Amino acid sequence: MRWDRSETIALAKVRCTLCHGYGLRTSRKGKRWPCNCVLRAIFRVCYARFQRCATYDRYLSRVTPEMCQGKDYKRSWARKNEDYLADFCLVSQQALNEQEYRVFRFHLLLGADWKLCCRKLQIDRGTFFHAVYRIEQKLGRVFRELEPHGLFPLDEYFTSTTGPPGGTLAIFPVRAPEHRILRPPLQKSA
Repeated sequence: MRWDRSETIALAKVRCTLCHGYGLRTSRKGKRWPCNCVLRAIFRVCYARFQRCATYDRYLSRVTPEMCQGKDYKRSWARKNEDYLADFCLVSQQALNEQEYRVFRFHLLLGADWKLCCRKLQIDRGTFFHAVYRIEQKLGRVFRELEPHGLFPLDEYFTSTTGPPGGTLAIFPVRAPEHRILRPPLQKSA
């Protein structure tokens, strides 16, 4: 995975002491890698979308068509919000070790505050917050570098291809609206 400045500069903290707001860190040999502030920003964007998808009412869920390479059918149907919730949880569970996943589950999924998490996990405040920052960095990198489809560019995750590569296929044709003259009712003057 190649990281370039065009995608990291918008996510970088302006006052970051490591990358100075550019989002990339460079070694003396010229190797580039994203700054930790960018990885945490990626996680926070994905987590905000996770919270939004989790708080939607179930009757507001949409089914969207997706193109797929099948023998008989060329499209399938998906519920993107539910897919995102499942992908977020499963990828997080696979990427984190047992202790990190416990902190992730209690604090981020179940919404416990730091005091309750420290009491339940039997850790002190500093250890807890260092663990949260490590989790955000680790998952930010995983969400961006996940293959074949990452969770991070949210527009790429939630936008499905509606046609073959290089062309478009209209699944639901839209009729042109009929042009009518709008004639508002006139009130009689007294």
